[in-house]
Amino acid sequence: MAKKSDYFGLGYLISVILAIIPVTAWICGAVTRFSEGKIVAALIRLIFGFTIVWIVDLIMMITSKHIWRLLNI
Repeated sequence: MAKKSDYFGLGYLISVILAIIPVTAWICGAVTRFSEGKIVAALIRLIFGFTIVWIVDLIMMITSKHIWRLLNI
């Protein structure tokens, strides 16, 4: 099984830069979840993307080098 990478297979540094900017984190996060087939998680990101979800995503990206996989549904 191939390793999942964040934000369309981009490298870690580029993914962190995209995660720091709220608008790109919101768009990339929602598109990534839709492409993974996680509709509920994508809708939550679209609705609450500029709040706690963005902060948790940013912290997780920096500390564990992957974005927070909210609701593995």
